[in-house]
Amino acid sequence: MQTSFTDLEYAARKKRTRRDIFLDELERLAPWTALEQAIEPFYPESGLPGRPPIGLARMLRMYLAQQCFGLSDEATEDAVYDSHAIRRFVGVDLGRDPVPDATTLLNFRHLLEEHALTESLFNVINAHLAERGLFLRQGTIVDASLIAAPPSTKNETGKRDPAMHQSKKGKQWYFGMKAHIGVDANSGLVHSVVGTAGNVSDISQAHALLHGDEVMAFGDAGYQGIEKRSEHVGTPVQWQVAMRPGKRRALDQSDEGRLQERLEQVKASIRSKVEHPFHVVKNLFRHRKTRYRGLKKNTAQLLTLFGLANLVLAKRWLLPEYAQGAS
Repeated sequence: MQTSFTDLEYAARKKRTRRDIFLDELERLAPWTALEQAIEPFYPESGLPGRPPIGLARMLRMYLAQQCFGLSDEATEDAVYDSHAIRRFVGVDLGRDPVPDATTLLNFRHLLEEHALTESLFNVINAHLAERGLFLRQGTIVDASLIAAPPSTKNETGKRDPAMHQSKKGKQWYFGMKAHIGVDANSGLVHSVVGTAGNVSDISQAHALLHGDEVMAFGDAGYQGIEKRSEHVGTPVQWQVAMRPGKRRALDQSDEGRLQERLEQVKASIRSKVEHPFHVVKNLFRHRKTRYRGLKKNTAQLLTLFGLANLVLAKRWLLPEYAQGAS
């Protein structure tokens, strides 16, 4: 896009906001050509149905900005008008270009969901990172986290989302879904994502989080007994599962007890990497509550979010200003 006088004036400011920095980094990190090629066969040449023609590149960037900042369709449209950083990232010059409205963005998201394209975007991002040697594939860490769903029944059906269920964590009950992920034990990048109702056990989804090439897998105490499950019997994967908290607290100060405690500390330090993608998705992207009804739509969104989280986490290796500190 040609640089406007507004862009030049904006660039002359002394202070760059965190939003500016984040979007500039995403601009440099994302494999834009490959992402667009994944969607292009399904994107109508005349634009989305019933809407003015908008280029694929602009719609993709608007959609990704929406996910990064946890915005609704209407709030994303407003943000393009209000924020120069987002407008520049999307590629809109208000003096010449129409701003895609909320309905256009909604139709674009439906297109991605209909053709399972968020999974394609996730795979394209991971292939891009794998080419740079960030997936060693020798070990996997598995974990799951609850994503709350609106419990309100003030909707057209008068009911809560039937795809969501209650789950108890500690002494508190939660209503929503679970995001199950498998991450590379070396880099901490997500290679597998599964969405389920909140009452589905973590251990039942572990097999779907393995890519098949790992020799070792790690999980918290919720995965105790996983080696005995039918889907894991006879597999070459060696599981390193955390000791149950009560049993760990009961360890004595004998040589054997101290050795077991040290082993648990080592396993915990490896497992801690699985918390980083959840931190990015829940805290940086503000995705603490489901936005849509049904598992299919919300799982599709999770694939986009964790793909973007991988890019955020990979900047320590891929961007020169971070790579020096990471080495």
